[in-house]
Amino acid sequence: MKYVDEFRNLRLAKRIAAQIRRIMPAGRINLMEVCGTHTQNFCRFGLDKLLPKGLRLISGPGCPVCVSPVEYIDNAIFLAREKQAIIATFGDMLRIPGSKSSLEQERANSARVEIVYSPLETINLAKKNPGKRIIFLAVGFETTAPTIAATILQARKEKIKNLFFLSSLKLIPPAMEYLLKDKRLKLNGFLCPGHVSAIIGTRPYAFIPKKFKAACCIAGFEPLDILEGLYLLLRQIVENKPRVENQYRRVVTAQGNIQAQKIMRKAFVQSDSIWRSLGRIPDSGLNLAKEFTDFDAQKIFKIRRITPNALRLTKCKCSDILRGLASPLDCPLFKNACRPEQPVGPCMVSREGACNAYYRYR
Repeated sequence: MKYVDEFRNLRLAKRIAAQIRRIMPAGRINLMEVCGTHTQNFCRFGLDKLLPKGLRLISGPGCPVCVSPVEYIDNAIFLAREKQAIIATFGDMLRIPGSKSSLEQERANSARVEIVYSPLETINLAKKNPGKRIIFLAVGFETTAPTIAATILQARKEKIKNLFFLSSLKLIPPAMEYLLKDKRLKLNGFLCPGHVSAIIGTRPYAFIPKKFKAACCIAGFEPLDILEGLYLLLRQIVENKPRVENQYRRVVTAQGNIQAQKIMRKAFVQSDSIWRSLGRIPDSGLNLAKEFTDFDAQKIFKIRRITPNALRLTKCKCSDILRGLASPLDCPLFKNACRPEQPVGPCMVSREGACNAYYRYR
C-alpha cells in the first residue's frame, strides 16, 4: 500500500526512535500533541514504547466535540425538542453529555436528529423538508470550517429559507497560546496538527517560538511522521533554536489553502469562544458574518447565551485532561464507570478524544 506502508516501516521507526534517544536531554521534556488524531495514532501504534521515559507526550484539546461547551449541547437539545425542528449533526455529537441529557437520548424520545457526513447534505435535507426548520450543529476546527462556510454560501445562492447553523467552530492557534500561558503545563513544544495546518499553513504558529520560545513542528499522522516530528522538536530544544518546522511538507505549505481561507472569511467573523473546561479564549471562535444573520440559529431562536462552565461531573477528570493537566489513566472512572459504550465524560465519546484513544489502544 504505497504512501501507507512506507510510513509504517518498523525498521525506520526504530532508527528514528534511536536518534530521539540519542539527543534526548536529561530531565523531563513536555510536548503536547494538539490534534486528536495524533493522540489516536500515538496510542494505536504503541509509539510510547519506542521513546525515552523522560519524553512526556501530553494530549491537548484537539477533539472539537469534546471542547463544545455544556451549554452548547443544552441549546442543541432545546432546539431538538421543537416540533418543527430537525437537528443535523456529525455522529460524534450524539453522545456528548449536556447538563441533563444528550442528543442520543432526545432521539430515543422521538426528537428528529439526522446524522450527516458532510454539511452540504443539509441543503438537500432542507429542500426535502420545506415545512421543517433544519438546524446544523456547526462543530469543528479550521479543517471543517471551509465546508460549512461553502454550505452557507450555497444556501444563500439557492435561497434556502429553512436552514440554520448553530456555531461552535473553534480556532486552534489561540487555544495553543492559552495553553502556553498556563505555567502548570511547563510546555517545551507543540506537535502541531496536520489537517488544520493544511488549511491555515505554517505562518499562524510563528508566535509560538517568537513570543514563548517554545518548539513547534507540524507533523503528519503516520508513525514515521509522528516520530520524525518529535525528533525535530527535540533537536530545536537541544540547540535552543525554537522555530516553526514543517515535517508534513507533502500536504502543508507556508500559506495554506488560500481558497478555503477566502471562503471562511466570507461566511464567518472571528470572535471570542467558550471551550468546555477551558473557558473563554479570545478570538478563538467563528460566528456567522452579519450578512448571514438569517442563517444564524443563535440569533433566530430564543436560546441562552453560552457562558464559561466547568464539567458538572465531580469525579470525571475530563476537565484536567482537556487542559493537558491529567492523563486518562489518572481518572478514577476510566475503564470502570466510563467506557466508549457508556461514556461519562466527553473525552470518551469521540474517536478524537484522549480517553477513547487510551481505552481502545492501551
